[in-house]
Amino acid sequence: MRMAFSAILFDFDGVLVDTEWAIYQSWRRVFEAHGHPLPLDIYTRCIGSDFATWSAKTHLEELTGLDFDWHDLDARRQQEILDDLSGEQPMQGVVVLLEKVKAEALPCAVVSSSSHGWVDGWLAKLGLAGYFQTVVCRGDAPRIKPAPDLFLEAAMRLGVPAAACLVIEDSLNGLVAAQAAGMRAWVVPNRVTEGLDFQAAERVFRSLADCAAAF
Repeated sequence: MRMAFSAILFDFDGVLVDTEWAIYQSWRRVFEAHGHPLPLDIYTRCIGSDFATWSAKTHLEELTGLDFDWHDLDARRQQEILDDLSGEQPMQGVVVLLEKVKAEALPCAVVSSSSHGWVDGWLAKLGLAGYFQTVVCRGDAPRIKPAPDLFLEAAMRLGVPAAACLVIEDSLNGLVAAQAAGMRAWVVPNRVTEGLDFQAAERVFRSLADCAAAF
Protein backbone atom coordinates (compact mmCIF):
# COMPACT_ATOMS: atom_id res chain seq x y z
CA MET A 1 0.00 0.00 0.00
CA ARG A 2 1.69 3.18 -1.14
CA MET A 3 -0.63 5.77 0.28
CA ALA A 4 0.28 9.05 1.95
CA PHE A 5 -1.37 8.33 5.27
CA SER A 6 -0.43 6.49 8.43
CA ALA A 7 -3.82 5.65 9.98
CA ILE A 8 -7.42 5.20 8.90
CA LEU A 9 -10.38 6.51 10.87
CA PHE A 10 -13.74 4.95 10.00
CA ASP A 11 -17.12 6.41 10.76
CA PHE A 12 -19.52 3.71 11.98
CA ASP A 13 -23.20 4.25 11.09
CA GLY A 14 -23.68 3.97 7.35
CA VAL A 15 -20.02 3.13 6.70
CA LEU A 16 -19.39 -0.16 8.48
CA VAL A 17 -23.03 -1.18 9.00
CA ASP A 18 -26.16 0.07 7.20
CA THR A 19 -27.87 1.29 10.36
CA GLU A 20 -28.88 4.72 9.06
CA TRP A 21 -31.67 3.50 6.79
CA ALA A 22 -33.48 1.74 9.64
CA ILE A 23 -33.06 4.81 11.86
CA TYR A 24 -34.43 7.08 9.13
CA GLN A 25 -37.36 4.75 8.49
CA SER A 26 -38.27 4.78 12.18
CA TRP A 27 -38.44 8.58 12.11
CA ARG A 28 -40.34 8.61 8.82
CA ARG A 29 -43.02 6.38 10.34
CA VAL A 30 -43.39 8.71 13.33
CA PHE A 31 -43.80 11.75 11.07
CA GLU A 32 -46.27 10.03 8.76
CA ALA A 33 -48.32 8.82 11.72
CA HIS A 34 -48.84 12.50 12.52
CA GLY A 35 -49.66 13.55 8.97
CA HIS A 36 -46.29 14.84 7.81
CA PRO A 37 -43.60 13.50 5.46
CA LEU A 38 -39.93 13.46 6.39
CA PRO A 39 -37.93 14.03 3.20
CA LEU A 40 -34.36 12.77 3.15
CA ASP A 41 -33.01 16.18 2.21
CA ILE A 42 -34.30 17.51 5.53
CA TYR A 43 -33.49 14.52 7.70
CA THR A 44 -29.87 14.23 6.53
CA ARG A 45 -28.99 17.47 8.33
CA CYS A 46 -28.49 15.42 11.49
CA ILE A 47 -26.66 12.46 9.93
CA GLY A 48 -23.24 12.04 11.46
CA SER A 49 -24.03 14.42 14.31
CA ASP A 50 -26.99 14.73 16.67
CA PHE A 51 -30.09 16.80 17.22
CA ALA A 52 -28.03 19.82 18.23
CA THR A 53 -27.37 20.17 14.49
CA TRP A 54 -30.98 19.57 13.45
CA SER A 55 -33.69 18.00 15.56
CA ALA A 56 -36.38 15.69 14.21
CA LYS A 57 -38.16 16.09 17.53
CA THR A 58 -38.21 19.87 17.40
CA HIS A 59 -39.18 19.78 13.72
CA LEU A 60 -42.18 17.51 14.35
CA GLU A 61 -43.32 19.60 17.31
CA GLU A 62 -43.14 22.72 15.16
CA LEU A 63 -45.08 21.05 12.34
CA THR A 64 -47.83 19.70 14.58
CA GLY A 65 -47.91 22.20 17.46
CA LEU A 66 -47.93 19.21 19.80
CA ASP A 67 -45.80 18.07 22.73
CA PHE A 68 -44.73 14.43 22.61
CA ASP A 69 -43.77 11.81 25.17
CA TRP A 70 -40.35 11.30 23.63
CA HIS A 71 -39.28 8.79 26.25
CA ASP A 72 -42.03 6.42 25.15
CA LEU A 73 -41.62 7.16 21.43
CA ASP A 74 -37.85 6.73 21.57
CA ALA A 75 -38.21 3.37 23.30
CA ARG A 76 -40.61 2.16 20.61
CA ARG A 77 -38.44 3.52 17.81
CA GLN A 78 -35.36 1.83 19.26
CA GLN A 79 -37.12 -1.51 19.30
CA GLU A 80 -38.30 -1.01 15.72
CA ILE A 81 -34.74 -0.20 14.67
CA LEU A 82 -33.36 -3.31 16.33
CA ASP A 83 -36.08 -5.42 14.72
CA ASP A 84 -35.33 -3.95 11.30
CA LEU A 85 -31.61 -4.59 11.75
CA SER A 86 -31.87 -8.16 12.97
CA GLY A 87 -29.47 -10.20 10.89
CA GLU A 88 -27.70 -7.11 9.51
CA GLN A 89 -24.15 -7.74 8.28
CA PRO A 90 -21.21 -5.41 7.51
CA MET A 91 -21.65 -3.27 4.44
CA GLN A 92 -20.24 -4.34 1.10
CA GLY A 93 -16.44 -4.35 1.07
CA VAL A 94 -15.93 -3.74 4.79
CA VAL A 95 -14.11 -6.96 5.57
CA VAL A 96 -12.07 -6.85 2.35
CA LEU A 97 -10.86 -3.34 3.15
CA LEU A 98 -10.17 -4.11 6.81
CA GLU A 99 -8.16 -7.19 5.82
CA LYS A 100 -6.10 -5.08 3.42
CA VAL A 101 -5.46 -2.50 6.11
CA LYS A 102 -4.55 -5.23 8.61
CA ALA A 103 -2.08 -6.76 6.18
CA GLU A 104 -0.33 -3.40 5.93
CA ALA A 105 -0.31 -3.01 9.74
CA LEU A 106 -1.96 0.39 9.48
CA PRO A 107 -3.55 1.50 12.75
CA CYS A 108 -7.32 1.94 12.58
CA ALA A 109 -10.01 3.52 14.69
CA VAL A 110 -13.76 3.84 14.64
CA VAL A 111 -14.85 7.44 15.20
CA SER A 112 -18.57 7.93 15.74
CA SER A 113 -21.00 10.48 17.13
CA SER A 114 -23.06 7.54 18.40
CA SER A 115 -22.71 5.99 21.87
CA HIS A 116 -20.21 3.34 22.90
CA GLY A 117 -23.08 1.03 23.79
CA TRP A 118 -24.34 1.15 20.21
CA VAL A 119 -21.02 1.05 18.37
CA ASP A 120 -19.15 -1.40 20.59
CA GLY A 121 -22.15 -3.71 20.63
CA TRP A 122 -22.27 -3.87 16.83
CA LEU A 123 -18.52 -4.32 16.46
CA ALA A 124 -18.59 -7.24 18.89
CA LYS A 125 -21.70 -8.77 17.31
CA LEU A 126 -20.20 -8.70 13.81
CA GLY A 127 -16.71 -9.75 14.83
CA LEU A 128 -15.13 -6.48 13.69
CA ALA A 129 -13.74 -5.18 16.99
CA GLY A 130 -10.35 -6.83 16.54
CA TYR A 131 -9.58 -4.75 13.47
CA PHE A 132 -9.47 -1.50 15.45
CA GLN A 133 -6.92 -0.22 17.93
CA THR A 134 -9.41 2.18 19.48
CA VAL A 135 -13.05 3.27 19.29
CA VAL A 136 -13.92 6.93 19.89
CA CYS A 137 -17.56 7.85 20.50
CA ARG A 138 -19.67 10.63 21.98
CA GLY A 139 -18.40 11.43 25.45
CA ASP A 140 -14.77 10.71 24.58
CA ALA A 141 -14.18 14.31 23.46
CA PRO A 142 -15.88 17.63 24.29
CA ARG A 143 -17.85 17.87 21.03
CA ILE A 144 -19.14 15.47 18.40
CA LYS A 145 -19.17 15.97 14.64
CA PRO A 146 -19.23 18.37 12.80
CA ALA A 147 -16.63 19.54 15.35
CA PRO A 148 -13.21 17.90 14.83
CA ASP A 149 -12.79 16.78 18.45
CA LEU A 150 -13.56 13.06 18.03
CA PHE A 151 -11.18 12.70 15.10
CA LEU A 152 -8.41 14.56 16.93
CA GLU A 153 -8.92 12.32 19.97
CA ALA A 154 -8.57 9.23 17.78
CA ALA A 155 -5.36 10.54 16.18
CA MET A 156 -3.93 11.24 19.62
CA ARG A 157 -4.78 7.73 20.85
CA LEU A 158 -3.15 6.19 17.80
CA GLY A 159 -0.09 8.41 18.11
CA VAL A 160 -0.45 9.66 14.54
CA PRO A 161 -0.45 13.32 13.42
CA ALA A 162 -3.85 14.52 12.23
CA ALA A 163 -2.48 15.35 8.79
CA ALA A 164 -1.37 11.72 8.38
CA CYS A 165 -4.88 10.32 8.96
CA LEU A 166 -7.37 9.28 6.32
CA VAL A 167 -11.04 9.48 7.29
CA ILE A 168 -13.73 7.38 5.63
CA GLU A 169 -17.15 8.97 6.04
CA ASP A 170 -20.67 8.94 4.64
CA SER A 171 -22.08 12.26 5.87
CA LEU A 172 -21.54 15.97 5.39
CA ASN A 173 -21.19 16.47 9.15
CA GLY A 174 -18.47 13.83 9.18
CA LEU A 175 -16.72 15.35 6.17
CA VAL A 176 -16.74 18.80 7.76
CA ALA A 177 -15.36 17.35 11.00
CA ALA A 178 -12.56 15.51 9.22
CA GLN A 179 -11.51 18.54 7.24
CA ALA A 180 -11.66 20.74 10.35
CA ALA A 181 -9.28 18.25 11.98
CA GLY A 182 -6.86 18.71 9.08
CA MET A 183 -7.37 15.17 7.81
CA ARG A 184 -7.88 13.75 4.35
CA ALA A 185 -11.41 12.51 3.74
CA TRP A 186 -12.88 9.90 1.44
CA VAL A 187 -16.64 9.53 1.30
CA VAL A 188 -18.72 6.42 0.64
CA PRO A 189 -22.36 7.57 0.48
CA ASN A 190 -25.15 5.17 1.36
CA ARG A 191 -28.86 5.18 0.46
CA VAL A 192 -29.57 7.85 3.09
CA THR A 193 -26.74 10.21 2.09
CA GLU A 194 -26.31 9.49 -1.63
CA GLY A 195 -28.15 12.67 -2.62
CA LEU A 196 -25.80 14.99 -0.74
CA ASP A 197 -23.08 17.13 -2.32
CA PHE A 198 -19.66 15.68 -1.46
CA GLN A 199 -17.60 17.75 -3.88
CA ALA A 200 -15.38 18.85 -0.99
CA ALA A 201 -14.21 15.29 -0.35
CA GLU A 202 -10.88 14.15 -1.74
CA ARG A 203 -12.53 11.09 -3.28
CA VAL A 204 -16.04 9.62 -3.43
CA PHE A 205 -16.67 5.89 -3.85
CA ARG A 206 -19.81 3.86 -4.51
CA SER A 207 -18.90 1.28 -1.87
CA LEU A 208 -16.12 0.21 0.45
CA ALA A 209 -15.38 -2.52 -2.08
CA ASP A 210 -14.48 0.21 -4.59
CA CYS A 211 -12.61 2.03 -1.84
CA ALA A 212 -10.58 -1.13 -1.10
CA ALA A 213 -9.67 -1.42 -4.77
CA ALA A 214 -8.05 2.04 -4.58
CA PHE A 215 -5.56 0.91 -1.93
